[in-house]
Amino acid sequence: MSTKDFIKKSVLENFSSYNPPQMAAALAMALLMGILIYLIYRRYYAGVIYSRSFAVTLVGMAILTCMVTLAISTNVVISLGMVGALSIVRFRTAIKDPMDLLYLFWSITVGITTGAGMYLLALAASAVMLMMIVLFYHRQEKGRIYVAVIHYQGQKAGDEIVRAFGRNHFVVKSKTLRGAQVEMAAEVFCRDAEMAFAEQLRSIDGVEDATLIQYNGEYHG
Repeated sequence: MSTKDFIKKSVLENFSSYNPPQMAAALAMALLMGILIYLIYRRYYAGVIYSRSFAVTLVGMAILTCMVTLAISTNVVISLGMVGALSIVRFRTAIKDPMDLLYLFWSITVGITTGAGMYLLALAASAVMLMMIVLFYHRQEKGRIYVAVIHYQGQKAGDEIVRAFGRNHFVVKSKTLRGAQVEMAAEVFCRDAEMAFAEQLRSIDGVEDATLIQYNGEYHG
């Protein structure tokens, strides 16, 4: 049998083996799972700037991956062509948050499993992922991390700044001396209800200004 005959036979046989109800069920399941991932991402996002476009991409990624899996599993020729087509695709968008990468792979694996008809596996894995995210989210919600950038003059003001932090854990990251002015950068870990130190910093004699910047990092103090 020649290569041409093999390709023709493969196409004709697989066109007759298509199951539209099964494909529709797989795509609907991928859509529902993608929406679930979208809602979880929106609810438990812990970064600084929330990207709605990335969240919507998670839904589309699940559907498209499901479609590719369905096409590959039903036709040898399409699977070979898909490998060649996807081999030239290059993604240049940088992933800033490692959790975004986790959600992206979650969406892709959901699309693969639903496309292969493994609905129970997709639901079970998503349930485990949800429990893990909820567990670590509640541990993270115990406090927030801020970078405090303070400009002041005089040693007395510096001592008052340290006392103003109170019971909040903090680490001085840098000090820059410019003549009589000192710029201090400190990493402060505090609870939501313990922001009184910000007002105390502003009321200290010798403090020119204080800037608090929240960031999505980990405290190592």
